[in-house]
Amino acid sequence: MSVHFLHPRVFKINVGFMLNAGPGTTHDSTFDFPEVRVSDDLALNYLRGPVRMSRTKEGILVQAELHAGLDVECMRCLDPVQLDMQFQIEELFATNPQVAAAFYLAEDAVLDLAPLLREEILIQNDERVLCRPDCKGLCPECGINRNRETCSCAEEAGDPRFAALRQLLRDQQQ
Repeated sequence: MSVHFLHPRVFKINVGFMLNAGPGTTHDSTFDFPEVRVSDDLALNYLRGPVRMSRTKEGILVQAELHAGLDVECMRCLDPVQLDMQFQIEELFATNPQVAAAFYLAEDAVLDLAPLLREEILIQNDERVLCRPDCKGLCPECGINRNRETCSCAEEAGDPRFAALRQLLRDQQQ
């Protein structure tokens, strides 16, 4: 079964009408995208939420409160996990190169939100995602998923330099 993602061009928005209207102009819209590819390395199960674009004297201010679904891997067992994330965006797309900004509006007045979305999603993505709180992870010896199977591998004794700390921990637990 192949998954058909929406192309990242859905994030390219022509804002020429806002530039011509002048400062104070706003445009509200709502994202409701199923299975959208933000970039070559980032695909979302969905992206939803209100987006407001406001014309300022420096450029176009983009504000959004978005919800996204992202497939990630459990950090212990590598099983797939769907991460539901919520994040806010407030970023200026400057029209003047002399204005210090992270993003600039292209000369053709097309605002490309894909790089900003990719950046925000990667920043918000917590790499410490677990499939469940009590995930047992993978066996370091044979590699089986300890959530589904048990193995006969011996528990690793660990670094002998930490033996005193391990004993202290055992004493505290008793």
